[in-house]
Amino acid sequence: MVSATVSPPWTYTLQLPQDPRAPGVARATLRTILRVHGMRELTETAELLASELVTNAYLHSSGAYSLRLRDAGRSRIRLSVWDTNPHIPAPFRWTAEAPEELAERGRGLYLVTLYAESWGAHPMGTGLPGQGGKLLWVECAAKGEDEGERGPGDRCTGRA
Repeated sequence: MVSATVSPPWTYTLQLPQDPRAPGVARATLRTILRVHGMRELTETAELLASELVTNAYLHSSGAYSLRLRDAGRSRIRLSVWDTNPHIPAPFRWTAEAPEELAERGRGLYLVTLYAESWGAHPMGTGLPGQGGKLLWVECAAKGEDEGERGPGDRCTGRA
């Protein structure tokens, strides 16, 4: 008889304050979680995605925000960031376009759409604290054996 260890799906949530050091704390936490769960191959892409989402929350919201990491199965994770600002940024809207070549802002979240396997946004409405604002999410997955080398534009499969 063959025995196998089955690990249940996992989720981690990190509450972050309005502090310029918070994005760095989020990246370090993400690296640790991926290492512990044997998903090191996702680290570079996941760290870029999380960093852009968390930095956006820090820069454009007035209160605390949170990063959530969830096992999405088959060497895939979902990263989501909730913040208090209800505005859905351009790269997460259906009409999003690349920022202008000389634009000084707007490139970070556009990178998210290039490197994520899928992404989306949910307005959270208004109400009690912690229930308003928005939730931005992305998924990234390890390369499959048959995928070979791909560039960032090839990773994008659109909104799911």
